[in-house]
Amino acid sequence: MKDYQQCTHCILDTNDDPSILFDQNGICNYCNNYKIKFIDNAPSSEENKTRLETALKEIKAAGKGKKYDSIMGLSGGVDSSYLAFKAKEWGLNPLLVHFDNGWNSELAVKNIEGIINKTGFDLYTYVVDWEEFKDLQLSYIKASVLDWEIPTDHGFFAMLHQQAGKHNIRHILTGHNHQTEAILPKTMRWSKMDTANIIDIHNKFGKIKLRTFPMMNFFQYIYLQKVKKISRVNLLEFIDYNKDEAKALIIKEFDWRDYGGKHYESIFTRFYQGYVLKEKFGFDKRKAHLSNLICSGQISREQALQEIATPPYDPQQLADDREYVIKKLEWNEVEFNKMMNTAPVSHLHYKSYETGLYRQHEKFMQRIKPITRIIKKLVG
Repeated sequence: MKDYQQCTHCILDTNDDPSILFDQNGICNYCNNYKIKFIDNAPSSEENKTRLETALKEIKAAGKGKKYDSIMGLSGGVDSSYLAFKAKEWGLNPLLVHFDNGWNSELAVKNIEGIINKTGFDLYTYVVDWEEFKDLQLSYIKASVLDWEIPTDHGFFAMLHQQAGKHNIRHILTGHNHQTEAILPKTMRWSKMDTANIIDIHNKFGKIKLRTFPMMNFFQYIYLQKVKKISRVNLLEFIDYNKDEAKALIIKEFDWRDYGGKHYESIFTRFYQGYVLKEKFGFDKRKAHLSNLICSGQISREQALQEIATPPYDPQQLADDREYVIKKLEWNEVEFNKMMNTAPVSHLHYKSYETGLYRQHEKFMQRIKPITRIIKKLVG
């Protein structure tokens, strides 16, 4: 077992990822990889400008004659809200999609309303059957696996692709960006596309058949990508994205109000990330987010250390959320405490694409990459 060590550049350590590596200066592999990929080999501002113009031209051309030229998920968080503003500014006309899993805070609903009113974009809200979704979430909790966010993230992801296919939309706009989201150790998450994991966990612990929960298996995903030509476009990668500046802008333009944490627009996410992930699994996800901001030059290491030293939760908010979550899931204190004291179980304890078809496909795609590049050049 490794001796404890913390990165001298960011705030990740051997507790966050036991396989973390450090160079002779004590800088971790996450920081070094970020530097190589996003700083040393980053496109110039002119190159990014060209990439953005090319992407926008392609999106508009693919949407010509259609009601929508693109589609994007809207959670009400900073990234998606800012992307909605930029999409309007860039002259795009996306269909906005919201996945309502029953955990939206009132503030999130108001923020989404403000965005719709200001941009004039159409919004499609999919309200998943609560009894089904609750049964799936409880299955993950009873399985004692790490990533309780998979039901929401997978459902949202699947719904976006299903709506893109339905409306013949080729481009899914995402708010993903390396400035705030490039660093997240695998120890703190699991694949959102692991449908085999979802099905097996629910089969073992669920009681209700999933009829309305949107799910997308590996083959459906490949079909939508390769046959329907649906692709994800991370437009925020092409601009100088600054979290604080983005937040200030959407506050001004949308009368947007802050949630106090990344993805805290959902009550369940706030409770899971702010309390359960730390107390049951031993991870403070803020360390990854803050380390990312250090690497992108948006905060200093000293600022990150000061923030991580503060509690992730306001005590009264935690008490209120705890009571709310237990009641909404129809639990009781005894069941909740038993769950918190149950030892974590690896996702690999259940069926998973990570040990089968998914990994084989990933290896195959890596091997044929040089060939596909040549074919693309020949085709033009």
